[in-house]
Amino acid sequence: MIKYLIVCRSLTCAQRAARILERAGISVQLFRSPRVLSEEGCSYSIRLSEDRLSDALMRLKRAGLSPVRIYVMSDDGSYREVPQ
Repeated sequence: MIKYLIVCRSLTCAQRAARILERAGISVQLFRSPRVLSEEGCSYSIRLSEDRLSDALMRLKRAGLSPVRIYVMSDDGSYREVPQ
Protein backbone atom coordinates (compact mmCIF):
# COMPACT_ATOMS: atom_id res chain seq x y z
CA MET A 1 0.00 0.00 0.00
CA ILE A 2 1.31 3.44 -0.91
CA LYS A 3 1.79 5.81 2.03
CA TYR A 4 2.08 9.59 2.01
CA LEU A 5 3.79 11.87 4.50
CA ILE A 6 2.46 15.34 5.14
CA VAL A 7 5.27 17.36 6.71
CA CYS A 8 4.21 20.03 9.20
CA ARG A 9 6.34 22.89 10.50
CA SER A 10 5.94 22.05 14.20
CA LEU A 11 4.71 19.43 16.61
CA THR A 12 1.72 21.60 17.51
CA CYS A 13 0.72 21.99 13.86
CA ALA A 14 1.10 18.24 13.26
CA GLN A 15 -0.98 17.43 16.36
CA ARG A 16 -3.71 19.81 15.26
CA ALA A 17 -3.72 18.33 11.74
CA ALA A 18 -3.84 14.78 13.10
CA ARG A 19 -6.77 15.68 15.37
CA ILE A 20 -8.72 17.23 12.49
CA LEU A 21 -8.14 14.20 10.28
CA GLU A 22 -8.92 11.65 13.00
CA ARG A 23 -12.22 13.42 13.74
CA ALA A 24 -13.03 13.12 10.02
CA GLY A 25 -12.42 9.36 10.18
CA ILE A 26 -9.04 9.49 8.45
CA SER A 27 -6.53 7.24 10.19
CA VAL A 28 -3.08 8.85 10.53
CA GLN A 29 0.18 8.26 12.36
CA LEU A 30 2.06 11.20 13.88
CA PHE A 31 5.85 11.00 14.18
CA ARG A 32 9.04 13.00 13.93
CA SER A 33 10.01 13.52 10.28
CA PRO A 34 12.96 11.49 9.00
CA ARG A 35 16.17 13.54 9.01
CA VAL A 36 16.49 13.43 5.23
CA LEU A 37 13.18 15.34 4.99
CA SER A 38 13.90 17.91 7.71
CA GLU A 39 15.96 20.58 5.98
CA GLU A 40 14.89 23.33 8.39
CA GLY A 41 15.64 21.37 11.55
CA CYS A 42 13.16 19.17 13.32
CA SER A 43 9.69 18.82 11.89
CA TYR A 44 6.84 16.43 12.40
CA SER A 45 4.83 14.45 9.88
CA ILE A 46 1.61 12.60 9.60
CA ARG A 47 1.47 9.41 7.57
CA LEU A 48 -1.67 8.30 5.77
CA SER A 49 -2.74 5.99 3.00
CA GLU A 50 -2.98 7.02 -0.63
CA ASP A 51 -6.75 6.69 -0.83
CA ARG A 52 -7.25 9.34 1.89
CA LEU A 53 -4.75 11.97 0.68
CA SER A 54 -7.07 14.22 -1.34
CA ASP A 55 -9.75 14.22 1.37
CA ALA A 56 -7.12 14.94 4.03
CA LEU A 57 -5.65 17.87 2.08
CA MET A 58 -9.10 19.34 1.50
CA ARG A 59 -9.95 19.12 5.22
CA LEU A 60 -6.62 20.66 6.26
CA LYS A 61 -7.08 23.50 3.79
CA ARG A 62 -10.57 24.17 5.17
CA ALA A 63 -9.09 24.34 8.66
CA GLY A 64 -6.46 26.86 7.53
CA LEU A 65 -3.54 24.41 7.76
CA SER A 66 -1.21 23.98 4.86
CA PRO A 67 1.49 21.31 4.80
CA VAL A 68 5.12 22.33 4.34
CA ARG A 69 5.70 19.47 1.91
CA ILE A 70 4.14 16.16 0.87
CA TYR A 71 6.12 13.01 0.12
CA VAL A 72 5.25 9.59 -1.21
CA MET A 73 7.04 6.77 0.58
CA SER A 74 8.39 4.00 -1.67
CA ASP A 75 8.51 0.33 -0.71
CA ASP A 76 12.30 0.59 -0.40
CA GLY A 77 11.96 3.33 2.25
CA SER A 78 12.95 6.24 -0.01
CA TYR A 79 10.87 9.42 -0.37
CA ARG A 80 9.85 11.47 -3.38
CA GLU A 81 8.33 14.93 -3.03
CA VAL A 82 4.87 15.37 -4.49
CA PRO A 83 4.19 18.76 -6.10
CA GLN A 84 1.31 20.65 -4.47
